[in-house]
Amino acid sequence: MSDPLAAIAGLPGVPEAVQEAREAVDRLYRHRVLRRRSPEVSAESALRGARASAAIEGVDVPLEPLRMGEVTDPVVQGALRASAELGRLAPTWRSAPRQVLARLHALAAAGLTADPGRPRTAPTTADPLGLGPAPGPEETAARMSALAGLVTNSTAPALVLAAIVHAELVVLRPFGLVDGLVARAAERLTLVDLGLDPKSLAAVEVGHADLGDAYAEGLRAYLKGTGEGVGTWVRHCASAVVHGVRETTAICEAMSR
Repeated sequence: MSDPLAAIAGLPGVPEAVQEAREAVDRLYRHRVLRRRSPEVSAESALRGARASAAIEGVDVPLEPLRMGEVTDPVVQGALRASAELGRLAPTWRSAPRQVLARLHALAAAGLTADPGRPRTAPTTADPLGLGPAPGPEETAARMSALAGLVTNSTAPALVLAAIVHAELVVLRPFGLVDGLVARAAERLTLVDLGLDPKSLAAVEVGHADLGDAYAEGLRAYLKGTGEGVGTWVRHCASAVVHGVRETTAICEAMSR
């Protein structure tokens, strides 16, 4: 059976965007600081990524209080917990994607709902990005099943699969609460597991935040379901990786001084 993401990988501008992101990550991995301090850089990238993801979700907090453990907001704490778990979840992501997503939501939504980690069985009014109503539970369940199949079987470039995983989770809102945190964690997890960024260095969530309105605009383009719209979203995700690499490069440079 042909890979349904192959057509997306070949959309106008997508191969070039994927290549640009790959080259940016490759340059980052050659930074001299990473020879000895790679775990520290990864940890700082995860911290900044979690902060940016929470900000996109509507809770923006300063970096320094967060680093000092002074922020108790449950959305921010959920983003931190999900980010911290990615390394342990990577080995099972492609073999058990639904279980991994449930675990990510259980971490992200702890303290926000009495039943974190369980897919919704009713309509949801959650719409933090103003994308419009989410599909109903039956359509959502069917599309989540299809998404799990893509994660397990697709041979598309890591960035393309990561972009589709991210968009589907935000659009479907399968849990009905902090689905954006789960979506952005799953995007980074895909980039790690498929080898684009195996050490989880690129702060791709910072890239999405830094691109401002382009994030929601890219998702609205994706919602149109056209080749042009989907291509716009994938190219946005490639730009987010490039911007995330810039953020991590700045971390490296600060550590080298």
